[in-house]
Amino acid sequence: MSTGPTNPSDVKMLPSTGTAVVAGAPVAGTASRQLIDLPLDELQNLAEEFGLDATKFRTRQHLVAAVHDRRQMIASLDRDAMLDVIRWGRRPVTTSASKEQLAQEIARISTMRFAGLSHRGLYVLAKMRGCDVLPADAVPLLIQRLRKKEGFFQKISRKRRAMMGSVISKMIGGDATEQYRHLPPGAGAADPTVKPTAASLKREIEDQGIFGGITNRLKKTADSYVNQKLDEIEARIDRKLDEIDRKLGEWRDKEVANRIRILKITLWASVIVAGVALIYSYIKVYVVG
Repeated sequence: MSTGPTNPSDVKMLPSTGTAVVAGAPVAGTASRQLIDLPLDELQNLAEEFGLDATKFRTRQHLVAAVHDRRQMIASLDRDAMLDVIRWGRRPVTTSASKEQLAQEIARISTMRFAGLSHRGLYVLAKMRGCDVLPADAVPLLIQRLRKKEGFFQKISRKRRAMMGSVISKMIGGDATEQYRHLPPGAGAADPTVKPTAASLKREIEDQGIFGGITNRLKKTADSYVNQKLDEIEARIDRKLDEIDRKLGEWRDKEVANRIRILKITLWASVIVAGVALIYSYIKVYVVG
């Protein structure tokens, strides 16, 4: 991963515009001023969210330049390719998520198993992990660069977590996988070759550690239970609404029938009264008169 310019003089502010210059290349002044005005802890958190190691940068100027370069790189990535990585890594996003939000989710993916990821997704993942790659690089070369980016001790730690995950998974039976359904339908042009990674407890412990994997699995189980109960409540409410609608329909039909009956009675009463009045007039004129 790039550590920014090695010479602090390569990063300076132009006195007239406040525009940062990194190795002779001008950077947008407004964005640089916003970044350089951030407190150091917020700036470091922002760098970590974008997949940068804030401890590798000696000065604030180096860190600001690295974050700005990372944001420019993210803006140049293909959104559909980023969605391929999101789908493959089983990260939850919304349809309206920006590229930076997608990049933050991609930065949280730590797995080193790349089966099922498309070529364009591998390129995006390699760029997000700081690999020096090109869009035309073949898949084996991209995977080789990604594996080379993982340090020796990180690899040993991942192997250790994998063994612990295998033991814990056999003990508590966490090999069952669930279907990925976080990405909303229609969110980007999906690559049919992209397959989400397995969501087994062993894989989660390998990627996030024992506590992280178990916590994530407990969270997913709790979310699944809550969603199931919410579905049951929603179904019960739907049944009640249907029953209320049916009863209202019956009451409406009865009300209409009663009104029609009243209209009939009124009509017949009017006819009878009119007949009596006609007979009375006839008797008064022709019989009595």
